[in-house]
Amino acid sequence: MPGDYIGRIAAELSLRPQGVKATIALLDADATVPFIARYRKEATGGFDEVAITQVRDRLAQFQELDARRAAILKSLEERNLLTDELKAKVASAETLSQLEDIYLPYRPKRRTKAAIAREKGLEPLADALFAQGQDDPFRLAAAFVSEEKGVKDADAALAGARDIIAERVSEDEGARVLLRGLYFSKGFFHSTVLTGKEAEGVKFKDYFDWKELAAKAPSHRILAMRRGEKEGFLIMRITVAAAEALALLEPLFVKGRGPCAPQVSQAVADGYQRLLAPAMETEVRLETKKRAEREAILVFARNLREILMSSPLGHKNLMALDPGFRTGCKLVCLDRQGKLFCDDVIHPHTGAGGQAEAALTVRRLCRERATEVIAIGNGTAGRETEAFVNSLQLEGVAVVMVNESGASVYSASEVAREEFADKDITVRGAVSIGRRLMDPLAELVKIDPKSIGVGQYQHDVDQGELKKSLDDTVISCVNSVGVEVNTASKELLTYVSGLGPVLAKNIVEFRDAQGAFASRAALKKVPRLGPKAFEQSAGFLRIGEGKNPLDSSAVHPERYGIVEQMAEDLGCSVKDLMADAGLRSRIVVSKYVSADVGEPTLKDIVAELAKPGRDPRERFEAFSFADVRKFEDVKPGMKLPGIVTNVAAFGAFVDIGVHQDGLVHVSELADSFVADPHAVVKVRQKVIVTVLDIDPERKRIALSLKSKPVIGPRESRRSAPPERGPRPERQKDRAPRQEAKPLSVMAEALKDMMRRRASS
Repeated sequence: MPGDYIGRIAAELSLRPQGVKATIALLDADATVPFIARYRKEATGGFDEVAITQVRDRLAQFQELDARRAAILKSLEERNLLTDELKAKVASAETLSQLEDIYLPYRPKRRTKAAIAREKGLEPLADALFAQGQDDPFRLAAAFVSEEKGVKDADAALAGARDIIAERVSEDEGARVLLRGLYFSKGFFHSTVLTGKEAEGVKFKDYFDWKELAAKAPSHRILAMRRGEKEGFLIMRITVAAAEALALLEPLFVKGRGPCAPQVSQAVADGYQRLLAPAMETEVRLETKKRAEREAILVFARNLREILMSSPLGHKNLMALDPGFRTGCKLVCLDRQGKLFCDDVIHPHTGAGGQAEAALTVRRLCRERATEVIAIGNGTAGRETEAFVNSLQLEGVAVVMVNESGASVYSASEVAREEFADKDITVRGAVSIGRRLMDPLAELVKIDPKSIGVGQYQHDVDQGELKKSLDDTVISCVNSVGVEVNTASKELLTYVSGLGPVLAKNIVEFRDAQGAFASRAALKKVPRLGPKAFEQSAGFLRIGEGKNPLDSSAVHPERYGIVEQMAEDLGCSVKDLMADAGLRSRIVVSKYVSADVGEPTLKDIVAELAKPGRDPRERFEAFSFADVRKFEDVKPGMKLPGIVTNVAAFGAFVDIGVHQDGLVHVSELADSFVADPHAVVKVRQKVIVTVLDIDPERKRIALSLKSKPVIGPRESRRSAPPERGPRPERQKDRAPRQEAKPLSVMAEALKDMMRRRASS
């Protein structure tokens, strides 16, 4: 990697070059992001996971650029086209688009109109016209008329020469930079409905005739238009004013008003319309798609983090119910470790007899299993089942509604079949509902994150980038919480820093065969878990009842000696040091600073001694919905408690207990302007909302978080499409309104474009 990449990455991300250099070195040595962030603060200067991930991803982009550069140089050399000047230009290209612009004239081409004209020997004529001397173009063209070569007259010769000039114009690096700036700053999305598709494509009605500045279009609208186009209902174009484009190109190629100038001007117009405009439109489509995907993936990752880091109930004797009307409610009892004790089916919604029998079953199992909590899935019949359980007035038993998104995916998965081979999918789903209340993180890692239902256009984005981002999020959450190695599932261990599926499986098999691990050091006996894997993973693995009290903490084994020295200096044991705040207050951190260990790590160690293995998640608090159970119960003006289920760019969806989430549009999130909904609300947040309006036909509920909302239907805004935001996986796509304004200064647009392209 060229050394200047370190400087460029540091400048782009506003990070210290020395920290960037150290981060790259650690990544090259196969260190993980969580390990570097927690245990190598001295090397990086305290970079957090976000900064380290940005360095990693930007480095990968530079490596991709270098790989493409090498491929281009090889291609040019093999075709004997590589000159010293061209080699220098290729080597100095700083972005992929700049590199491709340089290579474009030399790229192997299919048989174009210009190629055909060259075959007819018209390139000298094109050169003469392009020079724009004082010769008459028709007199020049007459010398190239040849029946043998297929040039029947001067007009045909001039047309062929113009094709050659048009191609030159389209491949000119300066022309492409100017046009790219124009398209990126003043290009408009324009979507229209395909003829005859109006009725069938009604879900895209907002975009049947929609125009918007591409530079300002929000991600969800871009993805909505692209989806409509992909499904065959819309045509989407990106256009600029042709006159404005030609006004930029003409001065580059048309010199004066000589007799050949009109021929060149005509070729420039043809080169723009036939070659440059489609190329620039393709580039803008690609870049806006990438931008929209990045934003959508970021929204998904934010929401996923909030879900995974939801407050855990903890170890309780628990009954879980997967509700249903016709087929009944699947019931399971779990012990404090989440192990299945028994399962049954009750029918509380099939008449008095079924309800009475269900009541007897629930009371009996609660008594026999000392049940402390009953978890109820929030799907169909969820609120009715909650009402039934509450009517039993079970003393000392809490009743909690649980979001069951993804439970059905888990129940049909290989993971569930492996764990409950003799149980049907309904039992597995009920177990998942109960376990995700005990510990959302430990249970949800068994499910593909895309099935959890907190995304935005998740099926329309680059699936590789989505998986990478979501995996990063899961890994970050798992390692920030830590994993109890003696009880963790194979799926949870897979996400621990330095492990992966193979080592996770080996740990579980070793644990099953040899019994619980007594110490972190015992992990070294696991097959294939070598020194590097131990270094990367040990600090994130917990052994609650281990021989060494530090094994239950986030203190890395490589620093146990420092803690032992601290205890020795204070004349106590490590266990005493962890239990006595007075002893810890006497630790002089600076005394233990060395070449390898600085104050950041030492302060982390002292903090960890105070709360070993502390869980960063908030404490669990029970939540209860209001006494509204059906859509028909909801009325404008009601104030209702709810839980945020998803946050998108245009607002937040809130579960108010009627199985149909309501939308708090971004304009109703606060009394002041909100640019980013995530700055105001987060997934799983408990809120009090006001019902603004009800749409019975489309089953939509408009909500507000304002202190004094205006009750009633929302007025349409300007000319933007009405909001039709999605309840992910259940509703149509919704687009908030935004009026686009073009940039006024081309210079600013070009600078902004180059900055964005360099940083992407």
